[in-house]
Amino acid sequence: MIAAWIPVTIAAAFVQNLRFMLQKHLKATQLSTGGATFSRFVFSFPLVAALALTYGQLSDQALPGLTGTFWIYATLGGLCQILATMCVVALFARRNFAVGMTFKKTEAIQTAIVGYVLLGEGVSPGGAAALAVGFVGLILLSDPPDGGADGGWARLFNRAAGLGLASGILFAVSANAYRAASLSLESGDTFLRASLTLAAVTAFQTVALGGWLLWRERGEVRRVLRAWRVTALVGIFSMVGSLCWFIAFTLQTAAYVKAVGQIELVFSYLAGVFVFQEKNTRRELAGIATLVLSVLMIVLLR
Repeated sequence: MIAAWIPVTIAAAFVQNLRFMLQKHLKATQLSTGGATFSRFVFSFPLVAALALTYGQLSDQALPGLTGTFWIYATLGGLCQILATMCVVALFARRNFAVGMTFKKTEAIQTAIVGYVLLGEGVSPGGAAALAVGFVGLILLSDPPDGGADGGWARLFNRAAGLGLASGILFAVSANAYRAASLSLESGDTFLRASLTLAAVTAFQTVALGGWLLWRERGEVRRVLRAWRVTALVGIFSMVGSLCWFIAFTLQTAAYVKAVGQIELVFSYLAGVFVFQEKNTRRELAGIATLVLSVLMIVLLR
């Protein structure tokens, strides 16, 4: 029998891919990077808050207390996710959809590095080999489509590669922080703890990013609300996808959840080809395949 967290993770990856497709459209046509990122929180927060409260009442469960430890992890995860999402949205303007999503999925590889730096957890020889293979994939993907106008090191180290790597490590930190926040709740079943954690995180993210936009990008919040027909869909997809991720993180360690979540690469590639009519070079396809191989190695050999 398949463990429950596996189909939940696959569903999360599929819905998240739909949300990124909409955010790519918003970034290209209407909103700034911050506005496209804000759209996923402002409509998601009220929906998930209502869901958590309603489920608690219908299931006759009292809402668990939100301790200081909970808020530390929730705030850390929420802040890292904001920055990571902004990196991904900005990346879409520099690379095509499938390659952009592959850069974002380096979070699975970087989770091992974050674990070593923050927790002192070493990697096995097999894990080290997987990281080396992943680095090769990043080198293949970091070469700009035009070969790099400046040549030399600019062909390997460029802004697109930096944005992808930054989003990966930020998503890796946020995933572990969300799991820690959900597990810190002392009562409630899996769904209640996951939905309550998501409600608290999205509330923080809405206030934090909304305040930033009002300060630095006046008028952007109004543009997000004006484009509600698309931004509301982003919020709905964000709520469904994030809830699935949070449930999976509550049921299983973040490393395994992120490993299964690599199926999003397949979804993003199909979207790039059939929706955005994008073409991938052989070098880019080789980079994607190499990164997928490194992820499989982590799952099998770590």
